[in-house]
Amino acid sequence: MTITEEPARALSISEAAEASGLSTHTLRYYERTGLLEPVSRNGSGHRRYRETDLELIAFLAKLRATGMPIREVRRYAELMKVGDATNAERLALLEAHRDAVRTRLEATARNLELIEWKITVYKEKLGGA
Repeated sequence: MTITEEPARALSISEAAEASGLSTHTLRYYERTGLLEPVSRNGSGHRRYRETDLELIAFLAKLRATGMPIREVRRYAELMKVGDATNAERLALLEAHRDAVRTRLEATARNLELIEWKITVYKEKLGGA
């Protein structure tokens, strides 16, 4: 008896949206604008997302969530399509984004310190420090 492995399950667009936390509209936008390669489709023409699609979607979503402009996300996606010859440029793009995220985090931390200080002031005024 031969045991065959079941192929990786492909997800519908609604399942992919649920798995990724993005809307179906956003997933279609990512594909339409070239952030994603065209997603495979089943016999009836419905999109079928594979694990590799979801991994890329998750990474691109993290870039957006950390403030990378869509223009730069698009550039990163274009570089990925070219292949390993663009690794240095992709690295530079990600390092620049990392530095920008760190700068924003530092500013947010300073702002949080001020908020914490103001909370302490009010607690002291209310006798609850």
